[in-house]
Amino acid sequence: MEQYALIMRHEDGMKVASPEQIQVWMKQTMDWIGNIAAQNKFVSGTGLPFADAKVVKTKGNKPVVTNGPFGDIKETIGGLIIVKADSVEEAVEFAKGCPVLQGEGNSVEVRKIAKDDGVH
Repeated sequence: MEQYALIMRHEDGMKVASPEQIQVWMKQTMDWIGNIAAQNKFVSGTGLPFADAKVVKTKGNKPVVTNGPFGDIKETIGGLIIVKADSVEEAVEFAKGCPVLQGEGNSVEVRKIAKDDGVH
């Protein structure tokens, strides 16, 4: 069995949601994760809040730190979970149920996690 990261990308991340809507989304997300956990396939996960976020990039061979992830980017990463799956297809099926997909343009990227065995 392999491990896969399900990376939640938000194109609608800059829209302001009401506290009530955020509660609905959080409950949907916890239910989604609970369903995966009930199958003994949930490994871990975390949200990635925007508060105090920074972006480090180079400009003329010098590191530049900006507040972020804002500005000229189109999408942001809102969080990720790690699941166990027998195949990438099974991991994709988990991703299809992610509540983040309710937002216009949002996506869930599915990436296999490299094993620490030197073979990737």
